[in-house]
Amino acid sequence: MQSRIAEIISEYSRQGIHRTGTEVDNESAVWLMQCIEEIGVEATESSFVFQRLQPVTTQLELPDMTISGVPLYDCRYTHESGVTGSIGELGSAADIGVSMSLPHASAPNAKLIHAARKTGAHKAIVIVTDDRLPADGVALLNAEDFTEPFGPPVLQVASKDWPAIQGAMQSDGQAKLVLHCEYVETTARNVEAKVAGSDPDLAPVVVMTPRSGWWFNASERGGGIACFLEILSAVKSANPQRDVIFTANTGHELGHTGLDFFLHGNPGLIADAHVWIHLGANFAAKYGSEVRLQYSDDEARASLAPFLESNSLSPATVTPMGQRPLGEARNVYDGKGRYVSILGGNGLFHHPADQWPHAVDLELTTKWVAAFTQMAVFVSGGTS
Repeated sequence: MQSRIAEIISEYSRQGIHRTGTEVDNESAVWLMQCIEEIGVEATESSFVFQRLQPVTTQLELPDMTISGVPLYDCRYTHESGVTGSIGELGSAADIGVSMSLPHASAPNAKLIHAARKTGAHKAIVIVTDDRLPADGVALLNAEDFTEPFGPPVLQVASKDWPAIQGAMQSDGQAKLVLHCEYVETTARNVEAKVAGSDPDLAPVVVMTPRSGWWFNASERGGGIACFLEILSAVKSANPQRDVIFTANTGHELGHTGLDFFLHGNPGLIADAHVWIHLGANFAAKYGSEVRLQYSDDEARASLAPFLESNSLSPATVTPMGQRPLGEARNVYDGKGRYVSILGGNGLFHHPADQWPHAVDLELTTKWVAAFTQMAVFVSGGTS
């Protein structure tokens, strides 16, 4: 199992930058379908028309240098002429507000940035990646409002540029922010499969994992994709009683747009499923993984418990039942479905340094994959 997991994560990471609707994202969908077919299960694709954001010129011009960055994907953008004005700390009277932040929506500064976007306190905003992440690279915030962009233009830059930005802020000079972007119509793809159970009258099990993200995503997404394939192979061999439905969705970083499309086509599945197994972010991470488990109810928790024990596993934290969970499990929660979910933290979260092999704890990942694979066979009514 460990060698298979290594092969999947390394190949996924090597493919390139996995943003939704890009050439890499679509080629990765083809690759995943081939992996499914090699297991002996028919792979299917559900595609949808997608307006992909294409950055044209995205930079901050200071008196002495120009800094390139990445746009926030759910803000409004500038014309080619950009926005010119004073630059200062977020919350000041400056035209361009600046804040350093971790790439988590729940991070304190991220919350302040979101509030400033809502109020329109600045003509533009610059987010500097927190210096606890590698200096050379931009750790990006997810675009939860991708389909309904709001607020001023927001540019995200690396922490290596922080001294130059601080110097400009202290000198009371002028800065120019250009966030010129276009939308390109393309196709985005979800990948799906199904292992038929011996009793079609039983409620199905659903296994889901996101497959897109901002960068190479070795530890963020790779563990979930590897686990997805291990479960598929094990369930197929186990002759399950229940149907087991597999869905690997694009659009994770853009407000779960791919999962929303899947759920729109399967409107009763959240509530009708026996249980959803959510293979979320970062449980493969080598740095700061802090694995979190999330359960809808005591029965869901009990379904995983023996396999945690047999693999000598214990999570760093468990989301309290009844509290809205993180990741795609929130979609199931909102639809009043049942779920078991795994995700975690990551010291390289949303950063381009999240690549194979240095970002992945392969040994620990293998244990988590084993536990979830064994649980999936159990809840499907298969024979291990």
